[in-house]
Amino acid sequence: MKILVCVKQVPDTNEVKIDPVKGTLIREGVPSILNPDDANALEAALKIKDEIKGTEVSVITMGPPQAEEMLRECMAMGADSAYLLSDRAFGGADTCATSTTLAAGIRKVGDVDIIFAGRQAIDGDTAQVGPQTAQRLDLPVVTYVQDVKLQEGKCIVERQLEDGYEVLEVEMPCVLTCVKELNDPRYMTVSGILDAYAKEIVIWNHKDLELDSQDCGLSASPTQVFRSFTPPQKGKGEIFKGNISEIANKLVNKLSQEHLI
Repeated sequence: MKILVCVKQVPDTNEVKIDPVKGTLIREGVPSILNPDDANALEAALKIKDEIKGTEVSVITMGPPQAEEMLRECMAMGADSAYLLSDRAFGGADTCATSTTLAAGIRKVGDVDIIFAGRQAIDGDTAQVGPQTAQRLDLPVVTYVQDVKLQEGKCIVERQLEDGYEVLEVEMPCVLTCVKELNDPRYMTVSGILDAYAKEIVIWNHKDLELDSQDCGLSASPTQVFRSFTPPQKGKGEIFKGNISEIANKLVNKLSQEHLI
C-alpha cells in the first residue's frame, strides 16, 4: 500500500503579528511549524504503516526551500520519503493554484492508494485545498475525518458533524482530510532524526511537473487578499456585584443605557 500525506509549513500563529501600516503579516523572527491538522493526517498514515506490512508513507508539500526542515521532521516521525514542490513560479498561490500544483505533484508520484491531508491550515483556515486537490485528481474525498479503518480496498470513515458523526464507505484511491480528534501525533525519535537527515528530499519545479508558469502561483490565483488587520482591542469588562436581584437590575439598567434593550 502507498500512502501520500499533504503537509504544510506554517507560521506559528501564537507568534504572528500584523504590520499596522502595510496591513501584511510580519514573518521575520516568527518560527515555522508543521501545520497541526497535517500532523494528525501524518499520524493516521503512520498507524496504517504500523498495522499493514509493506505500507509506504510519503509526504508532499508546496513551499520555499526552508520547508525541507519540516519535511525532515515528518520523516523523523516515520515517513519513508518526501517531495518538495518549490519554484518562484508557485509564489503567491491561493487555494486554487495550490491545489493545481499539488495535484500535478501527486500525479508525478503516481499509484497512491490514500491521500491524507489536514482539515485546514492555521495560516488560512480555508479548508479548501484538500477537496480542490481531490477534484483535480478526479478522486472521491471525505472531509473532517475523525476515524478511519481499512476494509478490502475501501476506507470506512467517520466524518465529524456539528452534532455527531456519519459513517461513510469510500473506495480507494481517495482523499481524506483529518481533524485533530482523529489521534495524537507521535513524537520524533533520535534514530528517526538521524535517518531523516540521511535521506534525500525530491525537489520538483514547475517544469518537472509539466506545468506552465501561468497556470500556477499568483498568476493563476483568482483570490487576492487586499489587507490584513488586527481588530481593535475592546474595553475592559464591567463586573456587577451584589445578590442576584441587584446584579440583574444593574445589568438591565446598563443595557437600557446602551440602547441594547
